[in-house]
Amino acid sequence: MADQVKLLDFWPSMFGMRVRVALALKCVPYEYVDEDLTNKSPLLLQMNPIHKKIPVLIHNGKPICESSIIVQYIDEFWKDKAPLFPTHPYDRAQARFWVDFIDKKLFDSGRKVWACKGEEQEEGKKEVIRILKQLEEVIGEKAYFGGECLGFVDIVLIGYYTWFYAYETIGNFSIESECPKIMSWVKRCLQNESVSKSLPDPKKVCDFVLQMKKKYGL
Repeated sequence: MADQVKLLDFWPSMFGMRVRVALALKCVPYEYVDEDLTNKSPLLLQMNPIHKKIPVLIHNGKPICESSIIVQYIDEFWKDKAPLFPTHPYDRAQARFWVDFIDKKLFDSGRKVWACKGEEQEEGKKEVIRILKQLEEVIGEKAYFGGECLGFVDIVLIGYYTWFYAYETIGNFSIESECPKIMSWVKRCLQNESVSKSLPDPKKVCDFVLQMKKKYGL
């Protein structure tokens, strides 16, 4: 019997995007369910009763929650195609370290840029650039964070790119001028159809963020 795969997600979520990219790279067919996060479905609440958040991957009726954990699950279960992790345990540990770094730092700093004003927004802009510059040092002269092939860190970070345009528009700064190596990396990632077809248009994301600012009076 074929695997039954369903993804509970929300289209502008950079966390959901990483799951979409991973599934596309592995050529896993799945049913996509776009959640209304202001009126969460009974299925989402049933499948993720602890955090009540997207994304949730439902594989043969069993839920897997938290995006980085889902990506690791996808790599381990569908292991015959497009490995997402390096083979050496040290390199795998390093990949997990940088994913943890990205998730603990970049989301909150980016939120300061689009959701705050004045000094807090300026602080957010500086933090975003500082984080991306640190990641530029990690990628060095490699094509991708994982070396010559897309890997775990690339998949985790690329979703944030779709929010860069919103950060720049609202914060009035240029990521490309500050972090050209990151933007070169983005362009390499987007050459892969599994990536480009899994990500929304950054301008559509920006429109969503502007509507959200207006709705909540930010």
